[in-house]
Amino acid sequence: VQLQASGGGSVQAGGSLRLSCAVSGSISRLISLGWYRQAPGKERELVARITSGNNTYYDDSVKGRFTISRDNAKNTVYLTMNNLKPEDTAVYHCNVVYYSAYDIKDYSGQGTLVTVSS
Repeated sequence: VQLQASGGGSVQAGGSLRLSCAVSGSISRLISLGWYRQAPGKERELVARITSGNNTYYDDSVKGRFTISRDNAKNTVYLTMNNLKPEDTAVYHCNVVYYSAYDIKDYSGQGTLVTVSS
């Protein structure tokens, strides 16, 4: 399984970005797709997750500003980010969790950098 994230960039506070993550490879039973972020000097944190049943979860810090969605036909998961704040600056990684024949797989791809200036 491979995850290719794109869409990062530099924006001013209050701006918007949409991240995309193309998922390729064989996934028999999806559990969830998600986005993590890691800011310099900080631990990785879960930003948003969408389950196979389209239930969503958001970290409190992004509720009302970020939206996670997916396009099954394109095998792509998106993170639409509005009203960005400087504290949203981080490398964003997409993530997939699924059942394999023997266990649960949890993969994250290379990230895309989001920089928000005040």
